[in-house]
Amino acid sequence: MLKLGIIGTGAISHHFIEAAHTSQEFQLVAVYSRKLTTAQQFASSYTDVSLFDNLEDFFQSEFDVVYIASPNSLHFTQAKAALSAGKHVILEKPAVTQPQEWQDLVEITQENHRFIFEAARNYHEEAFTVIKNFLADKQVLGADFNYAKYSSKMSDLLSGNTPNVFSDRFAGGALMDLGIYPIYAAVRLFGKALDATYQAQQLYNTIDLNGDGILSYPEYQVHIKAGKNITSNLPCEIYTTDGTLTLNTIEHVRSAIFTDHQGNETHLPIQQAPHTMTEEVAAFANMIKQPNQKLYQDWLDDATDVHKLLYTMRQTAGIRFEAEK
Repeated sequence: MLKLGIIGTGAISHHFIEAAHTSQEFQLVAVYSRKLTTAQQFASSYTDVSLFDNLEDFFQSEFDVVYIASPNSLHFTQAKAALSAGKHVILEKPAVTQPQEWQDLVEITQENHRFIFEAARNYHEEAFTVIKNFLADKQVLGADFNYAKYSSKMSDLLSGNTPNVFSDRFAGGALMDLGIYPIYAAVRLFGKALDATYQAQQLYNTIDLNGDGILSYPEYQVHIKAGKNITSNLPCEIYTTDGTLTLNTIEHVRSAIFTDHQGNETHLPIQQAPHTMTEEVAAFANMIKQPNQKLYQDWLDDATDVHKLLYTMRQTAGIRFEAEK
């Protein structure tokens, strides 16, 4: 069983630990927070967990892999320190804020003979393997992928504060937080896009509340919608010369139904995992325990493409993080 360390004491870390423990592949043994009291509160429901408020001491402790779910702008430096300390790294999406940071981390990973993973959970869903196999003999004409969900932090923003998810200091925004899901889905299903654009409704600090993007492929386009101040209940669609494949969502897919031009329906055999993080947790554990270098390189290459697209889309919309200003 892999010993797990945690950086980041938000709800998403609890969700990851739940999936990790359910998999019986990981056991939480260490938690870091800037404040020891915060680490104590976070770890109160777990047993035999060491608590740290010093990052260097945390990385020197006994664990195999660290899950980093701190604010986005802190990921790079924390991951770099973790890899240098000989730990495998799982970075909550978005892993980094700029493509060069990802390349730097990959190089450090190779130098230290470790693994690095981006926890973009839909990328590892078995549903996308089923969907990709179904599309293999079809000519794709385009797609509409969206993920827009009203943020629990909107009330805080509207009251005059700037939560991390809307902060330029912490590299927030709808594209980085939710738009990454449809982008990962596009890269997973269709491969590398040639170019990308993005237009957004933005705050004074340039961070996007919601926006629409286009990923350009040689013969078609994939339309992307992301939002934190709106909720979209629309399904996602993939258009082909034979008909339309409709997905209930672009993350944690529950159903995929193909309707041909005569109205006939084909239901793809989608088996949704019981937990949103189950499949990615299993994928990471399997890769560490039984390395598959070709598959791992595919993961790294796709993550590289995703972060190039995110960066390009931010530039076209004029979204600038504090470190870039």
